[in-house]
Amino acid sequence: MVRHTSNIAAAVALLLLAGAPAHAQQPAVRPQAVVELFTSQGCSSCPAADALFTELAKDPKLITLTLPVTYWDYLGWKDTLGQEVFSKRQKLYAKARGDGQIYTPQAVVNGAAHIVGSDKGGIDKLVQEQGKSGFTVKVDLSEADGALRVALGQAPFASEKPAVVWLLQVSRTATVPIERGENTGKTVTYANVVRGISRIGEWNGQAATLSVPLETVRSAAKADSYVVLVQADLYARQSAILGAARGPAK
Repeated sequence: MVRHTSNIAAAVALLLLAGAPAHAQQPAVRPQAVVELFTSQGCSSCPAADALFTELAKDPKLITLTLPVTYWDYLGWKDTLGQEVFSKRQKLYAKARGDGQIYTPQAVVNGAAHIVGSDKGGIDKLVQEQGKSGFTVKVDLSEADGALRVALGQAPFASEKPAVVWLLQVSRTATVPIERGENTGKTVTYANVVRGISRIGEWNGQAATLSVPLETVRSAAKADSYVVLVQADLYARQSAILGAARGPAK
């Protein structure tokens, strides 16, 4: 059964960093869409979505992210990967859309549209719809001289409000045996589990380069890769992802 909740909460404010330009190196295939999965080890309908996302993660046109929430922890099993910041992010999405739809498993495509996270056909359709025009801002990543440099392209139109640049530290895979709750006895493998999320700058529509120390990029325990998102400000009830890039694995 898909699980719902209706609480709305605020997101976390994090650090802003900026720096100098650098030559960027980028994979040949640029992402078409970002697909976020809000899931829980305490949700009996989530393992099917978790399994689907391990398959979707193999598609180079997609950036998939798993964000385990915490609001089902009271059911008898505390999610070992869950973070309150992910629960808050999901609730802010619902507030930005204005539909109040908060449930697990929930997939959110390009920050704009949502669907049950185990519905492959529905996710494929949303990816085509949301990704057909491509991202607004080109994002290139490079590592040099002890820093991650994030090169942001210029918008094809004037930007009314600054967008937020997020760094998400990721574990490419994580396997968890679940000992209690609705999934007692199951062992679940997750793909691209977010271990940390921090605000590293803003984008105002002009070409710019941000710089983040690599020691900061690599500071999250068990993370072995990262993703950078340029996203409209969720606090302003905007949610569209305008640009995205994935970093190299360790």
